[in-house]
Amino acid sequence: MMLEKLFKLKAHNTTVRTEVIAGITTFLAMAYILFVNPSILGATGMDKGAVFVATCLAAAIGSVLMGLIANYPIALAPGMGLNAFFTYTVVLHMGYTWQIALGAVFLSAVIFFALSIFKIREWIIASIPLPLRAGIAAGIGLFLALIALEGAGIVVDNPATLVGLGDLTKPGPLLALLGFIVIVVLEARRVTGAVLIGILLITFISMGIGLSPFAGVFSAPPSIAPTFMQLDIAGAFNVGLVSVIFAFLFVDVFDNTGTLLGVTKRAGLADEQGNIPKMGRALVADSAAALFGSLLGTSTTTSYVESAAGVSAGGRTGLTAVVVAILFLLALFFSPLAGSVPVYATAPALLFVAVLMASGLAEIDWKDVTTAAPVTVTALTMPLTYSIANGIAFGFITWTVIKVLSGRFKEVNAALVILSLLFVIKLGWLSA
Repeated sequence: MMLEKLFKLKAHNTTVRTEVIAGITTFLAMAYILFVNPSILGATGMDKGAVFVATCLAAAIGSVLMGLIANYPIALAPGMGLNAFFTYTVVLHMGYTWQIALGAVFLSAVIFFALSIFKIREWIIASIPLPLRAGIAAGIGLFLALIALEGAGIVVDNPATLVGLGDLTKPGPLLALLGFIVIVVLEARRVTGAVLIGILLITFISMGIGLSPFAGVFSAPPSIAPTFMQLDIAGAFNVGLVSVIFAFLFVDVFDNTGTLLGVTKRAGLADEQGNIPKMGRALVADSAAALFGSLLGTSTTTSYVESAAGVSAGGRTGLTAVVVAILFLLALFFSPLAGSVPVYATAPALLFVAVLMASGLAEIDWKDVTTAAPVTVTALTMPLTYSIANGIAFGFITWTVIKVLSGRFKEVNAALVILSLLFVIKLGWLSA
């Protein structure tokens, strides 16, 4: 049987039926990206229909690569947090075009591919302290929360206090709050596809009360031409984009590593020491997926932690990921529904992802002020400066300086010092 040869189902104590069910489960858990990604990237001026197609294709290609190359039940799609960084930091805050931002995604993927091939990734990951990684994840979560609350109209700008509370008598903010509660309750009750159900429920309520138009459910896929091969690689070589490329790379490397470690451990695929046998193959698949994604017209493609839902349903091989890929291709025909989803329907999904990402702060030793301070600075700088890159920079610098001046030299290594100095130069403190 071809599937047995490809995926070694018997050796992993699984069946085709189990893998298909696991694939469907994973897809339902992560399908919210089909609605959220066009909404976020569309804010840059990118064609939402083209972004929807690029999202489907990037997810399908990435998941197939992971399934066939690494034989892992891990699905890929454009990453949350990375798409927000792409839109709100690189394009809207720093002023680069989305074409140049795609070029930066491409270059970060090339570097990631090289790091995976030459196994430099292990050195980089080993050099970054675990608390700082947790702070970065939490900071991205808080950044997403701010974007969600702002998009829903719950948080608004206020000239006197910088931010303020929006008008909660309007239907948009109320529907967003309802959507968030629905998602959390469904997740607490372990309902598969809780985030997707929340988005669709608020969308249909919005249509039902005449707040947003109904564009239909099925149609032929929109044209991908507006974003396909539109990346500006030459523009991405701008000196000011070095930190941007690094931020894409940095977040992708740690996002992937955390997901791979967590999901493979749950699937029983890691060895006794917690090492992943085919980590190199998985990272090659991941970086190749990011390359394809940038060519198609979407932000960085990465491994999804929602793959754990499929693993819980029995997924153990790459067949699970291939099933997810097939479902993303079928989703191409649902573009009218994706176009009908209002911002306040996707905001609850962002807010829920923020909750999951902020949970890592529970692992921080808050009694150690030399650890707590850099982590807090990292997490708060991201939303308050509207930049993931700034958060990473301030986190590295404060960690290194505080640890060195406190005499905690063992908690600082060469990579941290070098990266901190580069961030200081980037922020202009040495050139001022």
